[in-house]
Amino acid sequence: MASVSNSSLLFLALYLLSLLACSAQAQLSSNFYAKTCPNLQSIVSSSMAQAVAKEPRMAASILRLFFHDCFVNGCDGSILLDDTATLTGEKNAFPNKNSARGFEVIDAIKSSVEASCNATVSCADILALASRDGVVKLGGPTWTVALGRRDATTASQSTANSDLPGPASTLSTLISKFSAKGLSARDMTALSGAHTIGQAQCQFFRSRIYNDNNINAGFATLRQGSCPQASGGDSNLAPLDVQSPNKFGAEYYQNLLGSRGLLHSDQELFNNGTQDALVRQYSQNRNLFFSDFASAMIKMGAITPLTGANGEIPMASMSNASLFLVLSLLSLLSFSAKAQLSANFYAETCPNLQAIVRSAMAQAVSKEPRMAASVLRLFFHDCFVNGCDGSILLDDSSTFTGEKNAFPNRKSARGFEVIDAIKSSVEASCEATVSCADILALASRDGVYKLGGPKWTVALGRRDAISASQSTANNDLPAPSSSLSTLISKFAAKGLNARDMTALSGAHTIGQAQCQFFRPRIYNDNNTDPSFVTLRRGNCPRSGGDTNLAPLDLHSPNRFGSEYYKNLLGYQGLLHSDQELFSNGTQDALVRQYSQNRDLFFSDFAAAMIKMGDITPLTGSDGEIRLNCRKVNS
Repeated sequence: MASVSNSSLLFLALYLLSLLACSAQAQLSSNFYAKTCPNLQSIVSSSMAQAVAKEPRMAASILRLFFHDCFVNGCDGSILLDDTATLTGEKNAFPNKNSARGFEVIDAIKSSVEASCNATVSCADILALASRDGVVKLGGPTWTVALGRRDATTASQSTANSDLPGPASTLSTLISKFSAKGLSARDMTALSGAHTIGQAQCQFFRSRIYNDNNINAGFATLRQGSCPQASGGDSNLAPLDVQSPNKFGAEYYQNLLGSRGLLHSDQELFNNGTQDALVRQYSQNRNLFFSDFASAMIKMGAITPLTGANGEIPMASMSNASLFLVLSLLSLLSFSAKAQLSANFYAETCPNLQAIVRSAMAQAVSKEPRMAASVLRLFFHDCFVNGCDGSILLDDSSTFTGEKNAFPNRKSARGFEVIDAIKSSVEASCEATVSCADILALASRDGVYKLGGPKWTVALGRRDAISASQSTANNDLPAPSSSLSTLISKFAAKGLNARDMTALSGAHTIGQAQCQFFRPRIYNDNNTDPSFVTLRRGNCPRSGGDTNLAPLDLHSPNRFGSEYYKNLLGYQGLLHSDQELFSNGTQDALVRQYSQNRDLFFSDFAAAMIKMGDITPLTGSDGEIRLNCRKVNS
């Protein structure tokens, strides 16, 4: 073949550069199919509701498929592939053979999705969504599923046999196998709670009920009744959770305390080892388990997904220089396709990061509980203005006007000194490595948790903005006088739905507001409790006292809970925008649910925080790692 022309090479190089630009942004996102398949989530949710109503065990079966998929070369749908002439699939690997099930449910969902959005949604993403929806259907937590995975074109039975932990695994083996996938011991213990639903075959628990010593005698006798010792009955089933196999709860951990774990690997979590204390916590605190489980599911769902555009570039008779150019671009393309936010982003470059932030926030919140709310508000006001890029932390400079003096922030945004102090500590440990944007994201989570709120996994890898926009802050941030329709619209503009908005508004269960922001509410609104109005007018006159403070949550301003929603039911919302959530509108029913079900609120809040933290972050080579959060690097 003749040598490739310069114009062809230029076209190829430009094409690769365009792919590079696109792939730098090709990260998983909850909004990935917002335009191309807007009905996706409702299709999957409806299908799973039908499947689980027909057979509750199906929720556990689908969840197991997702786990077994992600642990074998990432969440790529490879477990769904049948054997072919060119590959041996994973369905007949030992951990899956004659036990993996639910394939027909995924097939049915795929058919429904294809009818609505032809050749658009991956099987890997359908499996991720179906896993979440099955858990929710049985009373478990919900979480935001990041989407955009592509499907594998091959599978690996050998990897399935080697990488999936077996039911006879020791605690050290479990920790090691999960660690190899970027999951901590805490993640492992939380994810094991999936065994609060579903069943296991006799072949997987026979050794436990006949050979283990750390087993409740009555429980062993019960299980031996359907699982003979010698041979036979390999596929006989028993519930993994003896108390409530069709309800997703914390009973699994209570079983472990009573030495009634069905699998050897289950009981290893509570056997005088490193996870005993956490098992006790989960057994007593379902909220904590639900929060950790949701976070760990999000983390597991991010294990090396296939994203961007796969394929190859033919390279025929190029000059060495031309070949080097294309290879360089291909290398960058491959690298950037993986440049997405990850909970493990600083695992090697700054391993102490989370401990530093957590310790600093614990000190700050102990000194002043309100600081948790202040830092949380900074994060919200950062993400809503051109994405979560730390721009709110920038002081004015000679080249731009910062966001600190935008109307929503002027004389009310606070906590900058706390972020500065954390940044200094992080710099001392890991110089020029961690962005201010990531520090703010972590600090927000840790402040909430310190006041009794939920915990979630913070994806990291954001870079810092080198500019700011006061005009965007004035325009995009919802005001305390916003109507419900305005709130829904402003959140929708950031990829957050009405449920996300109502959950995130629950941040007002902590913190305080200035008189200038709630004066119209207590003097002009009609849907207010009279005694509440009288109380608040006491320190907020019609004129003057603009900076006088009042708690956003009347009952427990220093504890993160669901009291905020109870206040709304009693027309004691401090801001007009608060009470709009419960004022004969579309969110009334959800406000009632949150007021009665703190678990649901915590789960939705954590999921929405993860979703908000994913708003157009700067990654890869965009932005910078600021050395001082208040100014761009010189």
